[in-house]
Amino acid sequence: MKDPRTDKELLRNIKNGDQVAFYNIYERYCKKLYGFVLSYIKIEADAEEIVQEVFVKIWENRNKLVAYSSFDSFLFTIAYNATISLLRKRINSKKFLEHLHKLNHIRNAPDLVDELEYKELHDKLKVLLDELTPRQREIFKLSREEGLSQDEIAKKLDISLNTVKKHMVNTLAILRANFKDNSLKCVFFVFFFIL
Repeated sequence: MKDPRTDKELLRNIKNGDQVAFYNIYERYCKKLYGFVLSYIKIEADAEEIVQEVFVKIWENRNKLVAYSSFDSFLFTIAYNATISLLRKRINSKKFLEHLHKLNHIRNAPDLVDELEYKELHDKLKVLLDELTPRQREIFKLSREEGLSQDEIAKKLDISLNTVKKHMVNTLAILRANFKDNSLKCVFFVFFFIL
């Protein structure tokens, strides 16, 4: 039986540690959230993991919950950010790219960035990275290729978080300026490989 309470009421109860209210919120949103994530990630196990991660975050941070006027927007934003984070980590994985390539062929869908254009854009990125200072290049690669957070990069390189942030801001400004083309394919490339 569906819980008749509103999201706001359930969130107030969750904040107080009510596991039944948490279960009801989970039941209310898990299928919608799963479908949303799967539409981006295309791998069922990854979508399930992200949905679980979102709800674990909600439970672990329940003391900070506020009665959101639009809890579903809040929830989907967390899921979207987790999805993009995972995509960025996976985008350099050959196995993941092969999987996406197979999906495109199965669906006879055109690639967003066809192989020639991807190679062109990727070659341009390599040239630009070679023009960066060694430290900028190292920080960028740790962030984009290894998926490390800025905090993790600072610890790994034994430099301040502020230094990492400055290098990333400068690097991204250089790269964005050189990828000014507003075509959908260029935007897609910049979003997944540069931002």
